[in-house]
Amino acid sequence: MPERPDEPLRILLADDHPVYRDGLAMLLGSVPGIDVVGTAASGAEAVTGAAELQPDIVVMDVGMPGMDGIEATRRVTAASPHIGVVVLTMAEEDATLFAAMRAGARGYLLKGANQAEIVRAIRGVAAGDVIFGPSMARRVADFFGGPGAAEPTPAASPRPGEYVFPQLTPRERDIIELVAAGRSNAQIAATLFLSQKTVRNNVSNIFTKLHVADRAEAIIRARDAGLGRP
Repeated sequence: MPERPDEPLRILLADDHPVYRDGLAMLLGSVPGIDVVGTAASGAEAVTGAAELQPDIVVMDVGMPGMDGIEATRRVTAASPHIGVVVLTMAEEDATLFAAMRAGARGYLLKGANQAEIVRAIRGVAAGDVIFGPSMARRVADFFGGPGAAEPTPAASPRPGEYVFPQLTPRERDIIELVAAGRSNAQIAATLFLSQKTVRNNVSNIFTKLHVADRAEAIIRARDAGLGRP
């Protein structure tokens, strides 16, 4: 997400059909608060463009030559977990939908979606939500709520000191300790002499690596590990 409310969302578009891609770029570029910073004609170009441009959102087609959008999504989200991927495709199959979500996509729309739906998905994913188009949302609900759906197993309560966070980088450990102490991103940036964007991206990576949904859950996990206590 942008550092300030007035910062536009930076979007990379990946689609191998130039007419559709250019039309979508023009459509989204006309929306206040959205800045199309690049386009890609293949999955490989999407991966390279995401690494170079570090957009907030990649709008990703699935059926592209060479590396498809599913594999490109997997690589983009693995390299930069803070980048949100919204799949925009003709593929309606359940297998493609769930493959995209397993790869790390946080939005899934069909190409019949109108401008308002696409913009809503982009902004929702940028805000941390998971967004499906109406028909795809019904399929997800049916899949998880239909007969025979497994009940989730309650997670065991963590014990103090159980988590040592070996999966975090040294910088991420510094940041999670300050998060656990209740510091805001601005305060963390000032303490560690980093930009707020760098802090925000690291916080997003921490959430992904610790499998937590938000800052409150991250604080609980970190304090259970003994961080951030007086």
